[in-house]
Amino acid sequence: MSIDAAEVGDVVPTSSSGVFARAIAWQPRDGTPLVVGITSHRNLPPDQIEPVRRHVREFFAGLCAEFPEFPLVVLSPLAEGGDQWVAEEALAVGARLIAPLPMAREHYAGDFSDPVARARFDRLCAMAEVIEMPVAADGASSLHAGSIDRDRDLRYAQAGMYVSDHAHILLAVWDGKDSSMLGGTAQIVRYHLSGIKPSYAERRRSETHALGDESERLVYHIVCSRDQTDGQPAPALRALDVWWRVGAQVLPGSAGIPDSLRSMLANAREFAEDARKYAANIDAAVRRGNNPDDRPVLSSERWFVPADWLARHFQRRVLLSMRALYTMAAMMAISFAAYDNLPSQDDMIFVFLLLFALGGGVALLANRRGWHRKYLDYRALAEGLRVQSYWHRAGLSLADDPQFGRDNFLQKQDVELGWVRNAMRFCGIENDLGGKRGSAPEVQAVIGEWLGDESHPGQLDYYRNKGAQRARTHRLTERIGTVCLCAGVGVSIVLAVLVNRLSNDAKNNLIVLMAVFSVIAGVRSAYAHKKADKELIKQYRYMQRIFGEARDALDHARDTDERRDILRQLGEAALAEQVEWTLMHRQRPLEHNPL
Repeated sequence: MSIDAAEVGDVVPTSSSGVFARAIAWQPRDGTPLVVGITSHRNLPPDQIEPVRRHVREFFAGLCAEFPEFPLVVLSPLAEGGDQWVAEEALAVGARLIAPLPMAREHYAGDFSDPVARARFDRLCAMAEVIEMPVAADGASSLHAGSIDRDRDLRYAQAGMYVSDHAHILLAVWDGKDSSMLGGTAQIVRYHLSGIKPSYAERRRSETHALGDESERLVYHIVCSRDQTDGQPAPALRALDVWWRVGAQVLPGSAGIPDSLRSMLANAREFAEDARKYAANIDAAVRRGNNPDDRPVLSSERWFVPADWLARHFQRRVLLSMRALYTMAAMMAISFAAYDNLPSQDDMIFVFLLLFALGGGVALLANRRGWHRKYLDYRALAEGLRVQSYWHRAGLSLADDPQFGRDNFLQKQDVELGWVRNAMRFCGIENDLGGKRGSAPEVQAVIGEWLGDESHPGQLDYYRNKGAQRARTHRLTERIGTVCLCAGVGVSIVLAVLVNRLSNDAKNNLIVLMAVFSVIAGVRSAYAHKKADKELIKQYRYMQRIFGEARDALDHARDTDERRDILRQLGEAALAEQVEWTLMHRQRPLEHNPL
């Protein structure tokens, strides 16, 4: 957060004039997308296919009607059956179709025994943006040697988890029954709702959902039967009913879109509106700092630009409001002391009341417009996108790694930021659409930009400089307190020594002077506490040590894989620090009476 005048919680350098601003064609019309993931049985009874498709059409139509400003994106692996039907309905309403395939397209096509389904698959692939899923890094260890069927099942499970991890809503055409089939619809729904990973036997709860907020785990459940023996839905469910599943809750589909989704989209809408409102300023900042190079721009970098600019914009407003409130609080205390002790200053009570009203107006304006909340939200988004971009460029955010940074970012700690995680999920999809990254030269470029080299100051220098700056500010606060304390004691000594020689007016003047010194010291101390000076000094020094150790480890790393592992740990530390910073400042909102 590299703002020269900024004092409110600047954690990491995020200037839009830096590397993230290079050749970025962000447009104010770009909206936050609404991503719907698909999981479905393949063998629905023929007489249920059209009613299911009708429910899907109604679902998409409802989303488009209620949230027209959110582009609809549908994730479908395009498997035979519901995956394909839902994809067709999505295209019919103008949705963007993205197909995360479990394996290379030519190998996946071999699983379609029905020529009609194969032809539909080829046609949908031609209209979709395709992601071919690599094998999960830990996938081989979970299989028996030579088990081709299990290898394919693992790939299906991986694709299903990818859909779940990147979707805001999971649309499930499901009979409601549990299943031991690896990667089947039942396991993907269960994973989405509870975090229990798909497997043949032992089911382990993922850290993602264990720390997550249940309101983010939304499933729109269309109940279906299956064209097989004992193909009826689970007990208490009827075919073609629709339900919302929100974490552990089950709500009727007729109840409408859950409030948790509305709240999330309201915050996302606000971000888009702010980005459009200040589009000219954002574009001007990009033009001033444009630093083009030849590599493609990542989606997370493109989104970083408005997030960073808006965070800095609202940071300045928060700082200005805070300074105004503390200045007026000090003047109120001094004016009341003058009114109370100086008979000739009775008019100071009107000054006191005027300052109180002005302070209330500033606080009301700041809180109604959400400056403090927006500052924290947009900063969280920018910092998450920063790490996401560096990780992807280093080859750490590919489709084989569903446990990505957004999944553990500010979940248990701050459940209000679900819209931030959803924005990062979509950026992750678009990053993956750009293909594989992480060559040795690009890893080295990430190290230079992130930690710093001769061409980039980097965050190591930033933390070193900001830690020293905060320490100087803290020492100044302590000196002001010491000087005011000594001055107050001096005035009290004068009063004690000359108690019988001073007039009442002189005594009252000295008492007011003592009050002035006390107010200055108290307001400065309260202002430093609100800015979290002492806490941030510790954070800066801790992060300086982390980045310093990472620099040493990277300089002595044996190969690129080891460098990637170090960058992963560094990103996790950076995200954890952002969590602490966000929590710290959530607890320090703008208040009418800051003292």
